[in-house]
Amino acid sequence: MAVTQPSSSPTPHELGYFMPAEWTPHRATWIGWPHNASDWPGKIGAVRWVYGEMVRKLTAGEAVCILVRHPAEAEYATSHLRRAHADLKRVHFVMHRTNRGWTRDSGPIHVVRRRGRRRDKAIVHFHFNGWAKYNNWKLDTRVPETAATFLKRPLFDARWQGRPFVMEGGGIELNGAGTLITTEECYQHPTIQVRNPGMTRADYAATFRKYLGVSNVLWLRRGPVGDDTHGHIDDICRFTDRRTLVLIRETNRRDENYRPLAENWERVQEFRLEDGTRPEVVALPMPAPLWCDGVRLPASYANFYISNAQVLVPTFNDPQDRVALGILGELFKDRPVVGIHAVDLVWGFGSLHCLTQQEPA
Repeated sequence: MAVTQPSSSPTPHELGYFMPAEWTPHRATWIGWPHNASDWPGKIGAVRWVYGEMVRKLTAGEAVCILVRHPAEAEYATSHLRRAHADLKRVHFVMHRTNRGWTRDSGPIHVVRRRGRRRDKAIVHFHFNGWAKYNNWKLDTRVPETAATFLKRPLFDARWQGRPFVMEGGGIELNGAGTLITTEECYQHPTIQVRNPGMTRADYAATFRKYLGVSNVLWLRRGPVGDDTHGHIDDICRFTDRRTLVLIRETNRRDENYRPLAENWERVQEFRLEDGTRPEVVALPMPAPLWCDGVRLPASYANFYISNAQVLVPTFNDPQDRVALGILGELFKDRPVVGIHAVDLVWGFGSLHCLTQQEPA
């Protein structure tokens, strides 16, 4: 059984825990098998085949823990994965009824601490609430509890002023050395999708420090049109190493994304890392607008996932696919950068990073 730390106990930071960067070695990647057809209207079958390709690539370098609702769903998923030639010896099914499959936001966020040659691991429960927008989240918000029990890890209950602290994994980006980036649109908008009413930027910085061990919080303005999470950073700006950021840029002045993304470029010039130095910032292009049934989708190359064996990058049948893969290939020297067709995935308003959550080695 997982041991939930009472709110009066020392915080993860006080105990020496911190959240490592995504590029550090993983034991596993966590995903949730897709079952909610309303997430991908008319495309759920195609999406399951994309999952098979994802798991095939992930199992080349690490285990994959897949949340399924019942044993029959595990058997169904296995049939897809077998035909995709995934390494089934590295697939572990975890029984947990879920509402949806966006494991980056509802899944277990792991923290670690070094004790000599040993690393302790724990999970922080950040109380997912459907992005303060949807009402089908009460199964998803318990995923960290199930993961802590499955892994036999301590579970920290994130709180602010005695209330559950709401935060999604897609809303934060860390370099593992003390710096975290997020957006005002997501966590500081006064009226739209308000996760934690009354929290100031200083309150967020203090709470991130308590539970993730960061000392330096940086704020961009907002994200691309179509993101129903209201400004998740993982569609906007990502670390590729401790000192290097990629930041999406729209060059077409007539595109509705041009101005908001340009504002981020103005703001990033003032960024300083935890040691006071400027990060290197590399532009990542945007694909041409992608639409489905009259709805603009949040297609972004920044929604890549760094696995042990390779960096998985969403592609959109766009000429900029090759440009984005080339830029990221120059930045990740220690593992190959590969594209995953994401046109069907992004119809669910998310992509590869939104679906995955790393578990540190």
